[in-house]
Amino acid sequence: MSEASKFLLEDRQIPTAWVNVLPALPEPLDPPLHPGTHQPLTPQDLLPIFPMELIEQEFSPHPLVDIPGEVMDIYRLWRATPLYRARRLERALDTPAHIYYKYEGTSPAGSHKPNTAVPQAYYNKRAGMKRLATETGAGQWGSALSLACKFFGLECTVYMVRVSYDQKPYRRMMMHTWGAQVFASPSEHTHAGRGVLAESPDSPGSLGIAISEAVEDAATHPDTNYSLGSVLNHVMLHQTVIGQEARLQMDLAGESPDVVIGCFGGGSNFGGLALPYVLDRFAGKGPRILAVEPSACPSLTRGVMAYDYGDTAKLTPLIKMYTLGHDFVPPGIHAGGLRYHGASPLLSHLLKLGHIEAKSYSQLPVFEAAIEFARTEGILPAPESSHAIRAAVDEALAAREEGRPRTILFCLSGHGHFDLAAYENYLSGRLQDYEYPGRDLTKSLPAI
Repeated sequence: MSEASKFLLEDRQIPTAWVNVLPALPEPLDPPLHPGTHQPLTPQDLLPIFPMELIEQEFSPHPLVDIPGEVMDIYRLWRATPLYRARRLERALDTPAHIYYKYEGTSPAGSHKPNTAVPQAYYNKRAGMKRLATETGAGQWGSALSLACKFFGLECTVYMVRVSYDQKPYRRMMMHTWGAQVFASPSEHTHAGRGVLAESPDSPGSLGIAISEAVEDAATHPDTNYSLGSVLNHVMLHQTVIGQEARLQMDLAGESPDVVIGCFGGGSNFGGLALPYVLDRFAGKGPRILAVEPSACPSLTRGVMAYDYGDTAKLTPLIKMYTLGHDFVPPGIHAGGLRYHGASPLLSHLLKLGHIEAKSYSQLPVFEAAIEFARTEGILPAPESSHAIRAAVDEALAAREEGRPRTILFCLSGHGHFDLAAYENYLSGRLQDYEYPGRDLTKSLPAI
């Protein structure tokens, strides 16, 4: 077993195809439904907002989908990303566990999100689009799509959840630097946004509301398509470069993970790391796979598996997923990228079948783990990614209590360089914790 702490791949080892688990599922996914007719969706139904090549990937029967050369050229700017063994954290925890993390914060936008932003911009450019409209929570996705649009000469409009728009001004500035137009959501620029503001002028916003605005924008402008950074099958597909690289790097380390961990909002970074390992689960082997979400927005651990809209205004198709209800507006936690009422239908399906697990944490213990990680490993993690760190630390402590080693692999999905206000609040004792929002769920769940 290697004594190294950093495991790198050469450019020739970057994956040249994305891994698609849809054809290997032991039970097929329930089809998405048209929001008007409630009949199974057809590819033509999605053409007003997506290019056909992405629609085909959404339902692809092929186990591998080739990555276009133009996309590979851009991937090489930061891929392959490094895998680290957290030896200093292991010593601080006095654990027999071996902790590895796949660090996606080395991309220009600082997270895993360009893995899908780049191909989405590429396919939309090929389809003749001039602009993309999207939503963003913490700003990681908006930053990634702004960058990708600039690479391909597209305009970009971002509806940023208001609480994050106010909390993270420098993430906004990054989007502006790459030429994007950024609106706080709910906004006065769409019918959906104006409707929310009429009922709740002080709304902190939510990803569901911001999605409604971006979808409306795309649907009402013929030169504009919609782009989504999580949840959908083609997004999960593009992100599998993470897990494919991690498998090669774990081979370099001479180990196989006993547990694979990722933070969970809609499912993009978690799915990217986990899905290549899910194929092992289908074969009756492979590691435990753990999704970690905030207890303030516990879609997987407290939601119901049901058909629901992906947005607040009910413009999107109905998809079968774990959901808290499309009307649910989460508290203003600093992990803005995890404030989504629903979840990837593919990952929801895998949870229901027992191939993955889920747990939730409140905000304060997550930041406690983030500080410990920063002080041992040196990287300041994003609040979203810190949910995975919290779970990895707890797995390592459990190994210490049991006196048995285990190998832990988690995705450090992005850095927290634009989250310093959150760290300041935590270190000064001002960061608020949030209880499980049971009262709000009694209102939102019946509306599904």
